[in-house]
Order: sequence, then C-alpha cells, then structure tokens
Amino acid sequence: MRTRSELKAHVKQTYKGNWGKAISINILPIIGAILSVVGVGALGAITVVALKTGVVDPNHLSDSNGGTSSGMFASIIGTMIATGIAYSLLDWLRTGEQPASAVKAMFAVFSKQYFIPVLVLFIIRSIFEFFWTLLFIIPGIIKSYSYSQTYFIYKDCLASGRNEDMNYLDYVTESRKLMKGHKFELFVLQLSFLGWAILSVLTLGIGFIWLIPYINGVMAEFYNDLAGDKFTNRQFTQNY
Repeated sequence: MRTRSELKAHVKQTYKGNWGKAISINILPIIGAILSVVGVGALGAITVVALKTGVVDPNHLSDSNGGTSSGMFASIIGTMIATGIAYSLLDWLRTGEQPASAVKAMFAVFSKQYFIPVLVLFIIRSIFEFFWTLLFIIPGIIKSYSYSQTYFIYKDCLASGRNEDMNYLDYVTESRKLMKGHKFELFVLQLSFLGWAILSVLTLGIGFIWLIPYINGVMAEFYNDLAGDKFTNRQFTQNY
C-alpha cells in the first residue's frame, strides 16, 4: 500500500494542467458545498437575530418531524452522482485519459448497467449501517468504513465479467474483506484533509472548488491502490 503522500502525488500529477476538467466533473458537489457554507452562515445569523428579538421560540426549533422522505431521496440522488464522479475519476487515474464529457461522467450511474445495482447496494449498505448504529454510533461508523469500497468493487466486477457469479451482498462482503486492516488508514487519509476543509469554510466555500476534486480523486486512488488487480482484468473501457 502506498503512502498518503504518494496517493496524493499521483492525483495532483494527473490533474496537472487539467484542473478545469477535474473541477467540471465535480461541479455539483462543489456547488452544494459552497451553498451549504453560505446557507449555514446565513441561517445562523437569521436564527440569532430571531431569537434575540423573540420572533422564534427556542422551544419550537426542534419540533419539525417532516422531511424524512425528501432527505432519503436527496441522499439517493447524491450517492448516484457521487458514484458516477468516483467511477470517472477512477478510470482517469488508471488510464491517464480524462473523460470526454464532464456531464456524462457525473451522471454515469444514471444508466441501465449501473442505476439499479447501485441503488440496491445503497439500500443494503444503509440497512446494515443503520442496524450497526443501533448498537452505538461507533460500530456504525466503523462499518461504514468497511463497506466504503462497495460501489468501486461492483464497477470492476462488472467490467471484468465477474459480476455473473456474484450477488449484491457479495459486493458488500468483498468490501468488508478488502478493508480489513485498512479502515484506520482511510480514516487518517480523510482526516489529513481537515485543515484544508476548515480553510475552505473560512473562504466562504471558495476553497472547495479545488478541494473536492482533490479529495474525490484521492479516494478513488485509495481504492485503486488497495484493490490492485483483485477485481478487474485491467481491460479499461469507459462506459459513458
């Protein structure tokens, strides 16, 4: 397994001279991050003023019980887009050939070969992680790391034809096996971006324009390095 510095160096080398493409592929999560930073700041200021003036009763701030369905829908769509981005970045890092279309790369999962499988895998992961979380928060977090490579494994098995001998639970199981002994490595890798994330927030989200493509690229490279040839025959063909 390569070091964190080596993983990051490969991503930066791949993006060198191509940051515009990397940013365009990640434009939706970038916009979402910027709007979240600006929105939270604005909401916080409005809430403080409202509480100070007595317009809002603090006892009523947590009375809302709606939004569960819309939240689940947003989570599914977000996962689909994030997975499409991850797939396109993984191919780019492997082949050195950037996707021809950023839009197609973002929405790669919205296709016959990916949409239903990724949706089913999302549901399975969500159920498993939910029940593990019921045991306490920490086990749920640990299992989320165990299952974190599920979508990547499905992509490689599909490309290599190995999916014919696997069911959906197998991809989750393979992710758990792959991440055995590597969960803390991924945690530390993610933690290494914390300083940049704080700086991005302090710049009202502007820093996320570069940080999000960088993080997503490094997460794809982490899988690429960890899995190696385990799930693919390296016959890379972009299916979008």
